[in-house]
Amino acid sequence: MPVGILEIGAHVPDRVIGNGHISQWAEVPEEWVTERTGIKERRYASPDTATSDLAYEAVSELLSKRPGIEAEIGWLVVATATPDQPQPATAAVLQDRLGLDGAAAFDLNAVCSGFVYAVATGAGLLAANPAQRPYALVVGADKFSSVMDRSDRRTVSLFGDGAGAVLLGPVPDGYGIRASRLVSHGSLWPLIGVWAGGTRKPLTSRARRAGEHTLRMDGKAISRYMFSTLPEVIDDTLKESSLTLGEIDRFIFHQANTRLLEKVVAELGIDPVRVPTTAPEFGNTGAASIPLTLRAAHESRPIRRGERILVASVGGGMNAAAAVFIWH
Repeated sequence: MPVGILEIGAHVPDRVIGNGHISQWAEVPEEWVTERTGIKERRYASPDTATSDLAYEAVSELLSKRPGIEAEIGWLVVATATPDQPQPATAAVLQDRLGLDGAAAFDLNAVCSGFVYAVATGAGLLAANPAQRPYALVVGADKFSSVMDRSDRRTVSLFGDGAGAVLLGPVPDGYGIRASRLVSHGSLWPLIGVWAGGTRKPLTSRARRAGEHTLRMDGKAISRYMFSTLPEVIDDTLKESSLTLGEIDRFIFHQANTRLLEKVVAELGIDPVRVPTTAPEFGNTGAASIPLTLRAAHESRPIRRGERILVASVGGGMNAAAAVFIWH
């Protein structure tokens, strides 16, 4: 039986970080941030909030729509690049808090593509294990405020915190995930990352003084990668699903930043009306951005049964991912 998305949940913190904050921190005009990124504000969690706390709020919203389904969830996949701790998995912490005893719980890190990677993983696990519990909970959650250098205008202007979750489960024939495509190009791993805190470079006082515990990126090179790789991944996914670009009802892209998204949409020749955005309000929320945007799109104009949805992203590593599904 096909696997599809049955419910959506999302959460962003209450604290709003406007471009006035960015202007003060990075010593750039507010107009520079707005014009260069198209982002007006983003949300920051409090210092004592963990990524699993953000995830818990998103999942709780989702589960409130399906009372009693917890006992039927067999898989919990958390996509994050900002885990609670190096080990154990953030998914284990979340599983304990949700009371999903016995479900297989693990983390997945494909940075901003993490959610699409996790959906493909969760769907594959359900299809390969039909005798187990019939539902999978897939979460994208990131607290990028915890790895920001507030003086670095290239990063602090873009990123925010948030979480989104979907429930995967069986749907009738003709619905659900039609195709997915995941690719990685590890030779480009130095383009974006947090360099200290692992076994390659321990988090020493020297590393902290050098700012290697905060996010660094080569924005121009990442943009070139996006424009060379994402259209090809989208095209391959559409071909596998036997659909064309013109037959997709809504495109849910990773919200890297508003200006970059506008360029991608123009490059692909897509009507912007079919491309909901949350970057202006939430910024780049990493693995959370696609489920956050999917939930926002559903709230703004409820997704009808039979709508064709394409989700696509580019993430650190470097990697790209896309999936097409028919809404049930």
